[in-house]
Amino acid sequence: MTDQSQRDDRDQSATRRCVLLCAGALGVTGALTACSTAFVPYDANGAGSAPSMAATSSGGAGGGMGSAATMPSGTGAKKGSAKKGTAKSKMTGTLLGMAADIPVGGGKIYTAAKIVVTQPSKGEYKAFSAICTHVGCLCNQVADGTINCPCHGSKFKITDGSVVTGPAPTALAAKTITVTNGKILLQ
Repeated sequence: MTDQSQRDDRDQSATRRCVLLCAGALGVTGALTACSTAFVPYDANGAGSAPSMAATSSGGAGGGMGSAATMPSGTGAKKGSAKKGTAKSKMTGTLLGMAADIPVGGGKIYTAAKIVVTQPSKGEYKAFSAICTHVGCLCNQVADGTINCPCHGSKFKITDGSVVTGPAPTALAAKTITVTNGKILLQ
C-alpha cells in the first residue's frame, strides 16, 4: 500500500467516525429535549403555571375535586369575589365548573387549576389558591366551613381564606372568578 492510499483510508475512517459521533450526539440531544420538563417553583400566592385542562377525580359532598378548561381571557371582578353575569355576558376566563356543583356552606377544589371555590352563603361565591401557605401542599377537602390541608392539618375559612388552624402562617391567596350563566370562570 502506498503512503497516499494509507492517508486516504485514515481520512475516510476519521470522516466516518465524525459522522457517527455527530449523529449519536444529535440523537442524545433530541432524546433529552423530548424528555425534559419545565420546573415551576412553589409560590405561596398560588401563582405559577398550572395545566389549563386535565382530568381529575370527583370528591364527596361539600369538598370535591374538579378539573378546569380554558376559555379566552378577559377582565374579572374584584379579587376573591364572584361577579354574576347575565345571559348576554361574554364568557371569558378559565372555565372551572358549574355553580350548581358548589354546595352552600361548602366548596369544591379544582386540582388542575389549584383553585378552591366556595359558597359561604347562597349565591355568594369565593375563590382562593388551593395551595397551603405552610409548605405548599394542595388542600384536598372542604368540610364544616373550612378548606383543609392534608399535610399538617391547616384549616382555612371558606369566607375569606384566613387561617383557622395552623401551622399555616398566612391566609390562602384570593382569586378572581365570575359566575356567568351558571358557569364559574377563573379570571
